[in-house]
Amino acid sequence: MGRRRSGLALAAGGVAGVLALSGTVAAQSENRELIDGLEAQLLYVALPLTLFVLMILVYAAVKFHDNDDPKPTAEDPALEITWTAATAIILLFVGIAGYSVLVSPYVSPSQPGDLTGDGDIVDDEIESLEDLPETDDEEVVVRGYQWGWEATHSEHNVTTRDEIVIPADEDVTLWLTADEVIHALFIPELGIKQDAFPSEFTRVRTVAYETGLYDAVCTEFCGAGHSRMDADVVVVDPEVYDEWLEDNEGERATAPDPS
Repeated sequence: MGRRRSGLALAAGGVAGVLALSGTVAAQSENRELIDGLEAQLLYVALPLTLFVLMILVYAAVKFHDNDDPKPTAEDPALEITWTAATAIILLFVGIAGYSVLVSPYVSPSQPGDLTGDGDIVDDEIESLEDLPETDDEEVVVRGYQWGWEATHSEHNVTTRDEIVIPADEDVTLWLTADEVIHALFIPELGIKQDAFPSEFTRVRTVAYETGLYDAVCTEFCGAGHSRMDADVVVVDPEVYDEWLEDNEGERATAPDPS
């Protein structure tokens, strides 16, 4: 009896822990909100199904554990049709929920070839970055190299090293590229993860909700200095961002204080 109670308490604690992890903290960006929302939807479907299957398993183990003369289960067409239809409905729900997130312009933004209609843009064609397609977003070019990150606000010719400054509550496009090898920019709190390829540009879009300092790291093994290839993403108020660009035009700058 004591073991059974301990098992039930452990199961209840596990369920409570999963529910607690389903997300009570507000998302920091549109990307993260979409991803967290999808995870919550899938969790609310998966958790009841898991508990239902476990209950059936426990029931069968208890009821038939000492059955010395087992009999085959009788055919039940209605039951088979029911669980087949239920499985199809669940898979349809998962597919629609996943597709609605994947088609978001923040999760799967249009890439250079889609915006220009002439395929991928290579480094030889954009020595001045002027051939990048124009968007309505605030744009920052982020270059990965061994072993660091350089962010360029080409419109004002402002460059930062290992700091990526973006405005809050505005659409932002990060154009990612790399020098020698493939890098990958990962900003967990903003829900951003994208590879950066040598001589090519890939696009990341986001809207950051809260000002502050966010960690960014490289998640593509890129050599001996990979472990120290990190950066700060500095999200500031739009007014502070515009003032910072004007004050540092044409210079290599340091990020403003996000507070």
